[in-house]
Amino acid sequence: MQDVQNWPDERGIPIDRAGVSGIRYPIAVLDRNEGKQQTVAVVSATASVSATAKGTHMSRFVELLNAHAGELTLNTIPGLLGELREHLAADRADIEVKFTYFLMREAPITGSRGLMDYDCWFRGVDDGATDSFVLGVRTPVTSLCPCSKEISDYGAHNQRGYVTIEVESAREADGSPCLVWIEELVELAEQAGSCPVYPVLKRPDERHVTMQAFDNPVFVEDMVRDVAVRLDQDHRVAAYRVEAQNQESIHNHDAFAVISSGM
Repeated sequence: MQDVQNWPDERGIPIDRAGVSGIRYPIAVLDRNEGKQQTVAVVSATASVSATAKGTHMSRFVELLNAHAGELTLNTIPGLLGELREHLAADRADIEVKFTYFLMREAPITGSRGLMDYDCWFRGVDDGATDSFVLGVRTPVTSLCPCSKEISDYGAHNQRGYVTIEVESAREADGSPCLVWIEELVELAEQAGSCPVYPVLKRPDERHVTMQAFDNPVFVEDMVRDVAVRLDQDHRVAAYRVEAQNQESIHNHDAFAVISSGM
C-alpha cells in the first residue's frame, strides 16, 4: 500500500508548523498540596515540515500523546517534544496543553468552602538547539478604581478583572526547567488586585471583601507592575508576560495593561 504522505514535494517550500489540534485528553498535572490533580486538557501539537517532505504523520502525534497521557507537566513535556522531533524527522516541535485547574478556597471570615476554577495552559517548544517550557494562568480578581474612590463622597466603582500570567521557566543546574507552581501564580495575581474572588461568600464575608477592596484600590497598570516586580525577583523565571483586564462596571469598554520581559 502506497503512503502518499511519504512522497516527496517538488515546490521547495518548508512548513513552519503542521499537526493536530483540539484533542481532548485526560491528564494529570502537578498539584502543590495533593501531589497530582486529574483534569481534562485540550491539546495541540505540531512539527515543522521540510521543503522536500509532502507532509507530517498526524497519527504519530496521537500515539506519542497516548504514551505520556498519565502526566503532562514540565517533567514530561520536554521529553515528549524531543520524541516528536525524532519520530517526525522535524527541526522543531511545539505543544500547547490547555486545561482547567481547581483549588479549594475558603471564605475569609466564615471559612465557607468551595472550588474555584482557573484557566491554565502549558506551552513547550524544542527546536533542536534550545527548548522552552511556559506556564500560563488566568486568575479572576476584584479591582476598585482609585480615581472613583478619590473623587466620590462615598463608595467607588469596582468590577471583576482578570490577571493573566505567563512564565517561562529558567533552568536548574541539571538543565531541567525550574518548577513554578500554578498556586503561586494564582496568589501573585490575587495579591495584585484589590481583593480575591471567592466561590462562596456569606454576609460577613461580603462585608470583609467589600472593605478590603475599598482599602486597596488599584488600576490595571498597578496590577501588572506589582506582578512584574515579584517576577523580576524570582530566579526561577527566565521570561514572563503579565496582562490585567478589567470588565469595567460603569464604562462601555474594558481596561487593560500588559508588561512582558523576554517573551
